[in-house]
Amino acid sequence: MSIARLRNAVSALTRLVERQGNREDAVLEPAREILSSLIAYDDWLPEPFAAHDPKHYRQYLLHCDPLERFSLVSFVWGPGQRTPVHDHLIWGLVGMLRGEEEAVAYTPRTDRMGLEAGPARRLRPGMVDAVSPMLGDIHTVANALADRPSISIHLYGGNIGTMRRHGFDPATGTARPFVSGYSADMVPNLWAA
Repeated sequence: MSIARLRNAVSALTRLVERQGNREDAVLEPAREILSSLIAYDDWLPEPFAAHDPKHYRQYLLHCDPLERFSLVSFVWGPGQRTPVHDHLIWGLVGMLRGEEEAVAYTPRTDRMGLEAGPARRLRPGMVDAVSPMLGDIHTVANALADRPSISIHLYGGNIGTMRRHGFDPATGTARPFVSGYSADMVPNLWAA
């Protein structure tokens, strides 16, 4: 295992936001290329940030820019685990590293209360998907595999673990605030050998 791939991605993302700022229209596509390059290899994620929990999915901070312009997070899903319906309020990219995920986007119903689910999209290793207030920001994500964990690498345009966001009741559309936090109090050493 070599942390160099993660270190190189963090460096590239830092240079990108230094040049372009953090606006979605300026960084989403170049950031997608950086994330795609990172997840093209599965030899860099330290084991503590790939550990699953039998009861709850895990959200491990891999790096947060000191000015909170972006954060990289590994999401580790045990078999059958899923998020509630939630939003992000910032741009985000989801890159599949191991296993498979299923994402379902939701939109407000125009004819009555509640949220309407769109078709499920399946992500496989190497695939990248985007979420944002401009593209569609409300969704649920689940491990698509019933027999093993899945791991995705998420890149957000802010410090996602500290942001006040919303969970939704899809039947009524009622939003409740939440802050997701992180599953560990440590981050990887980007300068390890």
